[in-house]
Parts: sequence; C-alpha cells; structure tokens
Amino acid sequence: MSSVVALKAGSGGDTPPRHFLELMDFEQTTLRRMLDLAAQAKRGAVTNRPLAGRTVALIFEKPSTRTRVSFEVGITQLGGHALVLSSKDMQSSRGESMSDTAKVLSRYVDAIMMRTHDVNRIRELATYATVPVINGLTDISHPCQLMADVLTFEEHRGPIAGQVVAWVGDGNNVAQSFIQAAARFGFTLRLATPEALRPPQALVDWARAQGATIELTSDPVEAVRGARCVVTDAWVSMNDETDDSGAPSRHNLLAPYQVTEALMRHAAPDAIFQHCLPAHRGEEVAAEVIDGPQSVVFDEAENRLHAQKGVLLWALGAG
Repeated sequence: MSSVVALKAGSGGDTPPRHFLELMDFEQTTLRRMLDLAAQAKRGAVTNRPLAGRTVALIFEKPSTRTRVSFEVGITQLGGHALVLSSKDMQSSRGESMSDTAKVLSRYVDAIMMRTHDVNRIRELATYATVPVINGLTDISHPCQLMADVLTFEEHRGPIAGQVVAWVGDGNNVAQSFIQAAARFGFTLRLATPEALRPPQALVDWARAQGATIELTSDPVEAVRGARCVVTDAWVSMNDETDDSGAPSRHNLLAPYQVTEALMRHAAPDAIFQHCLPAHRGEEVAAEVIDGPQSVVFDEAENRLHAQKGVLLWALGAG
C-alpha cells in the first residue's frame, strides 16, 4: 500500500497532509526543497514515474490556461492521472459544503488543487481534506506562480537572495505572494502602486517582522531604480471587470504605472521583466518591453510546469 493511500485510510491519523496554501506557511529550506525538485524535473532527472497510480483532482472555479495545462501536463509526465473538475459540474455549485466535498474527494484522490476566488473556500477544503491541498490561485495569493518566478529569476540571474525586485501596478494577489516570497527568499521588494491599490498593511507588517525589506511607494521610477527584476500584472483581474462604486476606474489609477522602455531604463542594465500572463499590451506593459530582449515571460510560463511538479512531488512525498 502506498504511503498516500495509507494516509487516506487513516483519516485524521498520525501524519497530516502536506498542504501548499501560502508561502508564509513554510521555512525557506522547505521551499528550496520544492525548487530543487522542480529543477530536477526540468532537467529530466525525475524518470521513475513517481506519481504512477495516483490521481490529482484539479478544481477550477476561475478560468485558467497556464494553471490547468501546467498541472495537467505535469501530473501526466510524472505518471499520474489528472481529474479536471469545473465548479459548474460539481455539487458545491449547488450548495454542498466544502467540508463535505473535501471528505468525499479525499476518499477518491491523492491530492487536490483548487483555483478559486474566495480564499476561505480553499482553507475550508484544506481543513477537512485528508490529502494534500494545493493553492492554484485565490483572491489574495498565487504561490505556485511565485515558485515559478523565483525559479525563472535564478535561472537567468543567479540567487535571488539580496537582489532587488520591483513590482509596478496593482497590489493584487500576485503582489501579495511576492511580499511573502521576499520574506522567505531574502530579496528586497519595492512596490509602486496607487495609494488606493496598495497591498494589505498587515501583510507588509508581517513580512517586515520576518526580516524582509519591503518598500512602498507611489513612484514607479523610485521602485524600479537599480532593480534586477521588474514585475507587473494585468490591471483588471478576472471577474473584476466592472466597478459600480463610483470610484476612479482602475485604468485611470494605473495609467501612470505602465511598464515602458523608458521605465525599464531606470532598472539595472541587466534587469529582466516578468509578468504572470495573460498580458494586455498597451495597458500594464508596452509591447516593446514584453516582446523585447529583457522579457522572460515565456520562460516564466514554462516554469509553471516545472515548479508545480516540484510542489506535487513534495506534497505527495514522492521526491
């Protein structure tokens, strides 16, 4: 009997499942182990089909390209089976509780990945699941993306510890995961955002208490000056397209934060540009930047595949 099956049989037993919910949940050594496994997978050193006979449920309550394809392909390449579940096809969309969903799925599958708007849904899923739960994105974080981003930076520019990363734009879920990553991987993070779109102060305070250098500004040039990596994201996330509050539109607030060639000239000469995609050329980033020589966005997208293999191997104890 595999260790994962033994764990499921002992619901509430001796060994808790290895959830991957937030970067802040881990010490750097554990995150580094996942990145090491990711690097091994990328260079073809994982050859024994370690997920053979195992099934991972992939729950999507938000649309997805990279998360779905990278997880589905990664699980298949590791010898496992991916079971893709859309929220509209599940009883949870008709009122079944996440606790019941967690208990049922734990009897069938070896791990669960969930991509959802509401972080409380994935937290409830993890509370009641007896198999690992992986955060594929919530409204407050995107930890799998950050694992790929760190992997990408280090492939291009060496160790990220001690480097300066600049975030320009909305203090959204990816920005919030960057704050967690700064605390865990030891890089300085400068965030240039409109005052109205800054990340939660409580999260900034947590990261600073962990020893991280987090600098907040409204000036993109100040944030980017000398940075080795410049990062942005879409100005309007999925399901945020409308705003009936009467407040200034996000596009108006963020227009001064477009990453242009002129802005990139304030970064380090060898700075790279990252974006988790999908991108909107002419909005958050100029085409000349995202399609230019400093852009590593497609390496970054590929590394979602490898980073998620590392997370899966760690979570299932197969690495």
